[in-house]
Amino acid sequence: MSSSGTHTTNTGTDGRNMTSAAPAGTPAPSDTSRHPLLRGLLWVVWHRHRNALRAGVLVTVLACAFFAYQRFEVMEFLQAKGGDPTPDDALLMEFQEKFSSQFSMDTQFLQFVPAIVGIFFGAPLIAGEQERGTIKLLTTQSTGRGKWIAASIGLPLTVAVLCTAALTAAFTWLWSPARKVALFGDWLQGGAFESTGPVLIAMTLFMTSCGIAIGMLVKRVVPAMVLTALFAAVTSVAWDERLRAQLGTLRSMVWPYNGESPDLPAGAVQMDDWVSTADGKLYGFGTCAGDDTEACRAELGIVNRVTQYFAPDQMAGMQWLGAGILLALTAAVLTLVVWRARRRPL
Repeated sequence: MSSSGTHTTNTGTDGRNMTSAAPAGTPAPSDTSRHPLLRGLLWVVWHRHRNALRAGVLVTVLACAFFAYQRFEVMEFLQAKGGDPTPDDALLMEFQEKFSSQFSMDTQFLQFVPAIVGIFFGAPLIAGEQERGTIKLLTTQSTGRGKWIAASIGLPLTVAVLCTAALTAAFTWLWSPARKVALFGDWLQGGAFESTGPVLIAMTLFMTSCGIAIGMLVKRVVPAMVLTALFAAVTSVAWDERLRAQLGTLRSMVWPYNGESPDLPAGAVQMDDWVSTADGKLYGFGTCAGDDTEACRAELGIVNRVTQYFAPDQMAGMQWLGAGILLALTAAVLTLVVWRARRRPL
């Protein structure tokens, strides 16, 4: 009489075959030795998206290594100039000739990271499962939709946070000694604002979440990627210098109309120029620029010139405020994704 269980045959000490039975239907033990921290749904999510996740980690490691190499070059240059040189025009010109193109490429790469992650990872994350039809199997298991969606978006977003945090930390480490010598112009629009501090992390989370939401709605990978790319372009235009300028309070430098213009603080970003009355009423810089300038100024009471600017010590506060806004938008998008995944057919 045969058993319905699984039989294993061993050789006893006396040379005879011995048979032991395992209960039918017992699953083979899973090999979690490679990923001891990933079990159950997290392991499934990692396994299904392992190529994209590994590629992201690899790019992050290579970029951080390159930033470390660039810092070595910057520090070598500064040591040759005395270690902590006093910035002047000659040093600024030499420093920019040697490093400005490298810094520009670095910041351009980092500014594209949120869009790249959103397009090539966020958009296909759920849309790929919908397009292949595997989402019906995944969402009908005993784990339920809530746990599945939490694991499906939680692990990838965690990896995105860790990778972008490493990138921005490495670039900030590179940029810190260079900042003492030259800010490379306008930090508000020159890339430093997005590439250092928390903005890169928050923007990556926002773009990835929007890509996930677009993919869930479209249910096709290629159209979702195209729409996410268009959304990223629109976001880039909206997140311009003028919008970022709303994150801080402009400071003003006032001097007599016919006096010599004072120097702005080192690294300040000049925003607007005005003329003003003694009590601070502002007029456009070109006011009274005609032939009868003196009479016009006397009539309006214009006696001062005004320059409005952002100082470097305002950058961190503006970055955290901008990151907070992006994270709030990200939370709203993810709430929509979770609600739809739990309440609506996928």
